[in-house]
Amino acid sequence: MSNSEEEEDPNLPSQAECLERCIQFAELTGSDRALAMFYLQDRDWDLQRSVNDYFEDNGASSPSSKLQTTVPQGASLVTTSNTEIKDDEPHRIRLLSWNIDGLDHQNLESRTKAVCQLIEKENPHVVFLQEVVPATEQMIRTSCKNYKISSAHQLCDYYSMILLHDKFTSNINQAQIFPYPNTNINNHDNNNQAQVKGVKFKFMTSHLESCKEHSEKRIAQLKLAFERMKSSDTNSTVIFGGDLNLRDPEIGKANGIPENVKDLWEVTGKRPEAKFTWDMIRNDNLEFGGKFKPKCRFDRLYYKESIPKTVKPVYFELVGLERLKSCQRFASDHWGLLTHFDKV
Repeated sequence: MSNSEEEEDPNLPSQAECLERCIQFAELTGSDRALAMFYLQDRDWDLQRSVNDYFEDNGASSPSSKLQTTVPQGASLVTTSNTEIKDDEPHRIRLLSWNIDGLDHQNLESRTKAVCQLIEKENPHVVFLQEVVPATEQMIRTSCKNYKISSAHQLCDYYSMILLHDKFTSNINQAQIFPYPNTNINNHDNNNQAQVKGVKFKFMTSHLESCKEHSEKRIAQLKLAFERMKSSDTNSTVIFGGDLNLRDPEIGKANGIPENVKDLWEVTGKRPEAKFTWDMIRNDNLEFGGKFKPKCRFDRLYYKESIPKTVKPVYFELVGLERLKSCQRFASDHWGLLTHFDKV
């Protein structure tokens, strides 16, 4: 891990506090979380200053009395659920990627239930899941009835899934599974082609080789995935990602990110509070001896624009940050990645 990955701004509020301030900003201004992030990040997360500047920029008076409103710790960011499906944002497309840690048998049922509940509440149009096992797949299929699901269960004991929302996706091609050569754990690409709200996509999710000692295999797998992105049809937007287990220096060893491929965390502002997806300082699902607690950006998402361009990435956030009341653990040892695109 590089030294830059271990550094953290001591003045930056916690992830939970950043999210709370976004909620309050959006509620007070009648806007959304993406706009909240733009204002708060540029004003050192000062809520009152951000709200006042928003109303000044838009020629209105700031409702300062409302700033006394508080949001409970762990308040939900969700406004819709699958029990009442409606498209209040016809321009918006959302994709969730998450390693749900099915290999940890402790509290597996309650943790998987929490994953399904988050999917139901956030209602993403596309979902990438990694480290799915047969027991969790059954729960996901039972709970996420609004999704068409492709699973790579035939390859190994734990695997990936792609979920495509029934209401918002069409022209779905049969999923293709591409095993990687020279792998310890039967790693693979799970591929789907579909239209989401009329936009053509190719979706690819992977769980690349784990552990520091398997860096060379992981780099070779990343090269193959990037080649598949580059060779995809130019009339479709390509999104690839998952638990890639990447360390920053490995990108260079894989010949870098291809010219026409972009890192979604980077193009949406490189927000530090959304950087580390495996963070043992904040997530204690796993025990790690000693004082040093690592945090890494193992989980990543990349995209290649279609020609002509059909979507624009506008927002990137981490989910699964709330400790579960049922077991006092998190849904996974990884945070989930929720990305927002606008149709153009």
